[in-house]
Amino acid sequence: MDTALGGLSSEARNLHWLLTDLVEEVAGVLSVAVVSSDGLLLLSSETDWRPAAAGTDRQEGPRGSSADLATIVAGLGSLTTGAATLMDGGPVKQTMVAMDHGSLFVMTISDGSLLGVHTAPDCDMSIVAYHMALFVGRAGHVLTPELRRELRQSVEAVR
Repeated sequence: MDTALGGLSSEARNLHWLLTDLVEEVAGVLSVAVVSSDGLLLLSSETDWRPAAAGTDRQEGPRGSSADLATIVAGLGSLTTGAATLMDGGPVKQTMVAMDHGSLFVMTISDGSLLGVHTAPDCDMSIVAYHMALFVGRAGHVLTPELRRELRQSVEAVR
């Protein structure tokens, strides 16, 4: 991640660390975004959005920026919440979109924020879902309105 963490609270630095760990430890993860319940980007993996370098097997994320992934995650979250409401299905816990060239996972965080993960097509979906659940479990109880405000301000400062 390109964000300077020095001026952030320990809770914000911890969430950045958890996000970095998710990206670096789970094979096939291309990019990650945490989006607030109102659709604003709070955290992202901030990839360079370019093809894999020669001699490496690490691919990069989709065309565009982390804001694009955040927009997709927020839209998908809104769509699935609306569908669940119409179907009396209760709260949406997780959404998965399988594509020819990758997958997109979206998981609800306890405060209504969303965790979105874009993966390579050959990733192990169960491992991605497990690590997402770990992130959500660790992040959900600390993602207070104050922390969301701090994270949003740090994202705006980088752009």
